Amino acid sequence: MVQAKNAEEFIARQRVAVASNPECGTSHYNLGVGLLGQNKIDEAEKEFYDAIECSPNLAEAYVQLGGICLRREDLDGCFDFNQRAVKVRAGFSEGYGNIGFVHLQKGEVEEGIKALQKAITYNSKFIQAYTTLANAYLMKGLVEESIEANLKALRLEPEFPIAHNNLAIGYIEKGEFDKAIEHCDKAMKLGYEVAPEIIKTLEAHR
Repeated sequence: MVQAKNAEEFIARQRVAVASNPECGTSHYNLGVGLLGQNKIDEAEKEFYDAIECSPNLAEAYVQLGGICLRREDLDGCFDFNQRAVKVRAGFSEGYGNIGFVHLQKGEVEEGIKALQKAITYNSKFIQAYTTLANAYLMKGLVEESIEANLKALRLEPEFPIAHNNLAIGYIEKGEFDKAIEHCDKAMKLGYEVAPEIIKTLEAHR
């Protein structure tokens, strides 16, 4: 209950900030984030639009609106908002990461790889971009590149379960089953739900 109370207090403080300075985009943005945390999507969306109206270069607000589109399974809307985010702030890695993700969802793997490579160029510690890029490489049959991207993710965060799961798949592709088993076990130990077909494949090589 403490968290809920803190969230309520945070939202209340941001409402006061917005009321006292309605032209402050950051206050609208912060209120939107608080509301989003409570799953008040429509209210949060309004605050993010108000944030952009007050501060047109607030790239984070575009990304949040893109995230709301994704919740509604509106890939085009998500893509559009993230494009606007990188337009108002050159080198905004999160925007490029999301653009790459949308491309992959649409099966546009080449474009996805380009966007994700930009994301990690602008932020070399963007761990989700590495694992998404690894998936993109795997879609293209670039197994070595996929493994390397996942290993980079693990250098940033050794306990990142998605990277371990991806490595299990990559090493299966290479026929290196001992390594695949090691990473599969690690992913499961970290609470990741490994696909049954991967487990079944590896059982035959234990």
